[in-house]
Amino acid sequence: MLRFILRRLGSGVVLLVALAVLGFFLLQLGSTDTAQRIAGQNAGPEAVAVIEERYGLDQPVLVQFRDWASAAVTGDFGRSWFTGQPVLDSVTSRIAVTSALAVGAVVLTAIVAILLGTLAATRRGVVDRAVQVLAVIGQAIPGFLVAVGLVLLFAIQLRWFPATGYTRFSDSAGDWVRSVTLPIIALTIGAIGGVAQLVRSSMLDVLDKDFVRTLRSRGLPYRRIVYRNVLRNAAGPALSLLGLQFVTTLGGAVIVEQVFSIPGIGPLAVSSTGQSDIPVVMGIILATGTVVLVVNTLVDLASAWINPKVRLS
Repeated sequence: MLRFILRRLGSGVVLLVALAVLGFFLLQLGSTDTAQRIAGQNAGPEAVAVIEERYGLDQPVLVQFRDWASAAVTGDFGRSWFTGQPVLDSVTSRIAVTSALAVGAVVLTAIVAILLGTLAATRRGVVDRAVQVLAVIGQAIPGFLVAVGLVLLFAIQLRWFPATGYTRFSDSAGDWVRSVTLPIIALTIGAIGGVAQLVRSSMLDVLDKDFVRTLRSRGLPYRRIVYRNVLRNAAGPALSLLGLQFVTTLGGAVIVEQVFSIPGIGPLAVSSTGQSDIPVVMGIILATGTVVLVVNTLVDLASAWINPKVRLS
């Protein structure tokens, strides 16, 4: 187990370095007249030259990357070129909000999808077909339409939840739950179908195994066999898909955060990319990559814990 964690950490560091190199040079290719935008559209050549010298934009790309990387290794990711705020503070506060939404969405997806997949696998016929139809419908509806529909119904019509805004957990736990409920549901709707169908197919494969027939022949309750033996053996593929779903949810959070006016990483990524604010965008890339690596490692460990037959390799 320790060897697996160390190996995953080593590969994670390599991946983060690759993301940093690729992201930095792609951003350089896409950024034009950055100094002019920082100085202002009405700034003269002298003011633009001062900005270029201040931020090292007059240096070759390799020199710029060397300077940024040498500072980043020490934990100094610089400041935003447009707001002057420290990148580390801006990104960590916002990635925490987005990660909370993504984790909540994945947990809710796991609970609902496992329940629906189990019902579809154990109750063939009408229930099975109904679950599959609902899964397909959920996957077909675009995420932004789900978000807008939830706002119209639960925020504007019923007034159960706020339409927009975000309350920090430290300020009020109850208001925090109300502010994240609709965004989490919006992120969950489209993901439930795929996970539920995978749980269903995996459970059907396990239900045909000889050990299941042996347990049933011994008189054990069918429900106990399903939840203690079948579901545990069928959970591996679903956990792997949930790990991938977490990455997809982080991407979907960009749209959902815009709809609900949540100060997550999505609005910051959109504004920083449009401005070519390279220090902030690089901080977002590294923070997001780190979160994804940690979650994928935890998913692998959970798979090994749930099913001892799984070997970490």
